[in-house]
Amino acid sequence: MAPLDIAAKLGRRFALVGVASVVRMALSALDAAIWDALAVAAGLPLATLLGAKPRPIPAYNSSGLGLMSPEAAADEAEKLLAGGFRSVKLRLGHPTLEEDLAVTRAVRKRLPDVIELPVDYNQALTVTEAIRRGRALESEGIAWLEEPIRHDDYVGSAAVARALAVPVQIGENFNGPESMVEALGAAACDYVMPDAARIGGVTGWIQAAGIAAGHRIEMSSHLLPEISAHLLAATPTCHYLEYVDWADAILEEPLQIVDGFARVPDRPGIGLTWRPEAVKSFAADRS
Repeated sequence: MAPLDIAAKLGRRFALVGVASVVRMALSALDAAIWDALAVAAGLPLATLLGAKPRPIPAYNSSGLGLMSPEAAADEAEKLLAGGFRSVKLRLGHPTLEEDLAVTRAVRKRLPDVIELPVDYNQALTVTEAIRRGRALESEGIAWLEEPIRHDDYVGSAAVARALAVPVQIGENFNGPESMVEALGAAACDYVMPDAARIGGVTGWIQAAGIAAGHRIEMSSHLLPEISAHLLAATPTCHYLEYVDWADAILEEPLQIVDGFARVPDRPGIGLTWRPEAVKSFAADRS
């Protein structure tokens, strides 16, 4: 087959994968909206409708700590502890291992020993490099190594997980519960953290939570903390809520964090109430 034919075939394949992902996300949003409406109609918090009780959920602050200098990262890590957080997430993937180690050590030194420090590579490494850097980071007091390699390379991820003592975390790119089944079947990770917008909304999440429970693997969330708090309350192997404050500016009552725990609201549905003036302001900015 000619190179151009191969390129065209690959392009069509990736285009189809992209379309499937977009469709899944659209259906996830619709599914979540339907569940929210059902809970509001029943006068119950979503967590309660799902058979759980609103309860405090352990949360880590993921609102910052991008790729930056060691000193800047250490300063920002301290700020992210506001609200009593007991864990903050650090992004790594600097050009060299030495730079990653310098940033990790600066942050770890600045934080109390009781603060957990997961690190996220956002798919930046090869399998070989992930093992090399993972082994170097194992003695630096990190909680887990997140998405070190391409998200759908479950065979490679399994090789990384086997080689390291530190837990490997993946899942934010699972496209439906089927992806989780495939990943766990390959022993690709130690923890999972699906995204409600990709896993299939509330319905897909509950299916994924059952799969995680069947494998006795701890399950966290990816972004969308307002709905994820409800979903984690109904997750048997609930681990951590990934907290970001991105929606606070347009919410009447943002998700509360108290002593490092997210407080699942007892309002009906997901519990979101928008600030009309803020929504209008952002809409005007976009136009």
